[in-house]
Amino acid sequence: MQNRKIPIRQVVIVEGRYDKIALSNVIDAQIVTTEGFSIFHNREKQALLRRLGAERGLIVLTDSDGGGTQIRAHLKGLLPPEQVTHLYIPRIEGKERRKRAPSRSGVLGVEGMEREVLARLFSPFDAGNAAPPRGEEVTRLDLYEAGLLGGTGAKEKRAALCRRLDLPPLSSGALLGAVNILFDRADFLRLIAELTLAT
Repeated sequence: MQNRKIPIRQVVIVEGRYDKIALSNVIDAQIVTTEGFSIFHNREKQALLRRLGAERGLIVLTDSDGGGTQIRAHLKGLLPPEQVTHLYIPRIEGKERRKRAPSRSGVLGVEGMEREVLARLFSPFDAGNAAPPRGEEVTRLDLYEAGLLGGTGAKEKRAALCRRLDLPPLSSGALLGAVNILFDRADFLRLIAELTLAT
């Protein structure tokens, strides 16, 4: 089926949200952005990537320009090599449709790649029918009802949960993103129930 999304078990890392949007049309996977160079200083995101690498493995796909090379090099220093697979897009001259002018390097980034190119890159990692079904996502309301958002002691409860998950203390927004990668809603609620019973 031509428009079938390729199921991928690993978590995929790209640079920005437009890369994520383009890739979401090709693969069925958890996709995390580095938000450009902010990954260099974002300790929360770094810790999350280490955790995801240990649990699921990571696939890194950056642009083929100088910025993408710098981000990839930083990730190589940050993450154990046995947990990471690096994929590379071809170096094609041109500009993305949403941009008025080409990038400084004059080549297309991940967002500018044709669907067929991205599909070829990820086809060796096709999890096929064995890909785990994805459940409901955790919502801000779930965090609120668990006492992790708003109200007295929410910050302390988030810190306790982060310790349980081997993550640094996270803001409510960062925590929501992390738990939606690590768990589906049912598993998250089970974890919260266990933590509540243990206190």
